[in-house]
Amino acid sequence: MRCIVLLFVSVLVVGLVTNMIPTAESQTPKQPDTIYLLKPAHIFDGESAQLHDGWVVLVRANKIDVVGPASEIKAPADAKVIDLPGMTLMPGLIDAHSHILLHPYSETVWNDQVAREALSLRVARATNHLRSTLMAGFTTLRDLGTEGAGYADVGLKQAVNQGIIPGPRLFVATRAIVATGSYGPKGFAPEWTVPQGAEEASGADELTRVVRDQIGRGADWVKLYADYRWGAGGAAHATFTLEEMKLAVEVAHSAGIPVSAHSTSTEGARRAILAGVDTIENGDGLTPELFRMMKERGIAFCPTLSVASPATMENKKRVFKEALAAGVIIANGSDVGVFAHGDEAREIETIVAWGMPIIDALRSATSIDARVLHMEEKFGRVKNGLFADLIAVEGDPTRDISAIRRVRFVMKDGAVYKQP
Repeated sequence: MRCIVLLFVSVLVVGLVTNMIPTAESQTPKQPDTIYLLKPAHIFDGESAQLHDGWVVLVRANKIDVVGPASEIKAPADAKVIDLPGMTLMPGLIDAHSHILLHPYSETVWNDQVAREALSLRVARATNHLRSTLMAGFTTLRDLGTEGAGYADVGLKQAVNQGIIPGPRLFVATRAIVATGSYGPKGFAPEWTVPQGAEEASGADELTRVVRDQIGRGADWVKLYADYRWGAGGAAHATFTLEEMKLAVEVAHSAGIPVSAHSTSTEGARRAILAGVDTIENGDGLTPELFRMMKERGIAFCPTLSVASPATMENKKRVFKEALAAGVIIANGSDVGVFAHGDEAREIETIVAWGMPIIDALRSATSIDARVLHMEEKFGRVKNGLFADLIAVEGDPTRDISAIRRVRFVMKDGAVYKQP
């Protein structure tokens, strides 16, 4: 009898404890119950060159319920009104090339970040990076490589999605993929095998395994290094063969996963374009002929202008002007991590300073980036039914691009993170 009682008590305790343990589903943040009526001076919808004056936005749960002239929208009596006088409401900004697990090289050089900083330290620092970025008005990031931090970007994405930490929506590439022997950290004795800042692969079998493995571990994008500074003379040379790149792209696309390619050489870019990648990053070696090929194939260019060094600046300016002339899709992505998180606006300012019309730069950082991410029906515009990822800036960013520095209101997924 005593055994039966003990068994019953044990089952009861286990059941109670099991019910107390939060599951992944129970940790997912509940959508806000508050209905918001946002009343700005102007609205930039992410596409139109003309601001909408006298319009309002009604947000219900995590979606934009309706947007339009104030006279035509009847808000529920219990809606919380947020007045945004003198401000322009617009889609949350997007940075399509970031590294949340890096911090400025002026603080710690890349080699030491990868080889000497503990993963726990890097994740703790990245938590602050995500908060700073969100507060700066960037509600979405594509993170293109953890630079030696394994799959920490997947965990950080989960932490944001579950409401554990504040941050932008994340689309992650995990470890990125490099040709064997081409990456770093460098400078160690050749008899030592040093863990690399990205995952090495060579040949058909390895590339297939690595691409599939990264996708299986949570990669939303696959990132390939089409070239790197290796081989003769220390210049950028192509790494993967065209056949290797085609295979990697085919494997990724078979799973519905898009592919980005780092490239700073002409030959590396040519192979990436012919392989069918979705975006070219950096692109310092791109030519008018390659831009024509990209336009024909719908491949986007993410130029990362704001990290240009004095030695590369003139070349990057020339390549960017050629991209504008060719009419290719230009994504906004800053390579943040090389510089401080929260300062992503510098890329938008730079593309304007280097010749892109302001309205096109704003589209690049909103609706165009959403299209590049294959999420144009989810966010990137102020439109009925899209996620309520919205910011308000002081002034008119279509006339003065510096207005994107004056972020006074931030909403992501219908939740308010900053308000006047």
